[in-house]
Amino acid sequence: MKAQASCFGAGTIVNAIATGKGAAFGLALRATATAETVPKEEGVTVVVPEDANPLLAEGTARRVLRRTRRKAGLRVSVDSEIPISRGLKSSSAVANAVALASARALGADLEPMQLIGLGIDAALEAGVTITGAFDDACASFYGCVAVTDNRTRRLLRVDRLPEDLVAVIQVPGRMITKPSLAGVDFSPIRGEVEEAFRLALGGHYFQALERNSMAYAKILGIDEGPAQRARVAGAVAAGITGTGPAILALAKPAHVDAVAKALAADDAVVRTASLNTLEAREVSP
Repeated sequence: MKAQASCFGAGTIVNAIATGKGAAFGLALRATATAETVPKEEGVTVVVPEDANPLLAEGTARRVLRRTRRKAGLRVSVDSEIPISRGLKSSSAVANAVALASARALGADLEPMQLIGLGIDAALEAGVTITGAFDDACASFYGCVAVTDNRTRRLLRVDRLPEDLVAVIQVPGRMITKPSLAGVDFSPIRGEVEEAFRLALGGHYFQALERNSMAYAKILGIDEGPAQRARVAGAVAAGITGTGPAILALAKPAHVDAVAKALAADDAVVRTASLNTLEAREVSP
């Protein structure tokens, strides 16, 4: 049996690394996974985009297979338009898509939170996340604003951003991988990030996003200049997404061109994307 599923990336409101609590919103950059059952003796095989970590897709598919207890193997392929290791939640989108496609191929009707949890466990094992990224995974799967406690995997608030906003993203050529952050001490910014989280929990997402960005920029050594220029150009909010190095600005359509010019840089590509409000879903292969 064969199945295909699509899921989308996300942007950061509050990064959970410093406190274990975070918030994210859905972003319409797609990852698609195709899963096909094969004889058990063939095991689990995966094909992923260049520079992607195959352990994430493989680990997710194996966990779904174990949960369903089917005597089968899985062949999984992944296609994604989400830049890797830039803070745009490519790992969450891929894990969600692989989990959903694998479950459907195996004929298993797993609940969304079960699928999300299997992907998070695989991401932790693969070393592509520090906190488990429950906030990112929920925003990615449900297409919403997700405010979460990543340590207990509790969804504390679900919401939507205004529908008339466009994401304008500066995507540098360099990557920041999670293993490269090993040993970084985030404790000096804990108080600032806690305040950003309180703002997000109260629904003040734009203020939270910018407070979070100012805190993490100091620790990560990322220049906030592009975000500041984007705000001057008309963005309603702008800041670092994830651990960067991408800068993400939210703007109304009338200001998109000006914000894109403000984010332009020789070492980066500027992309635009709609906000995602669609839940992860199976699609026709």
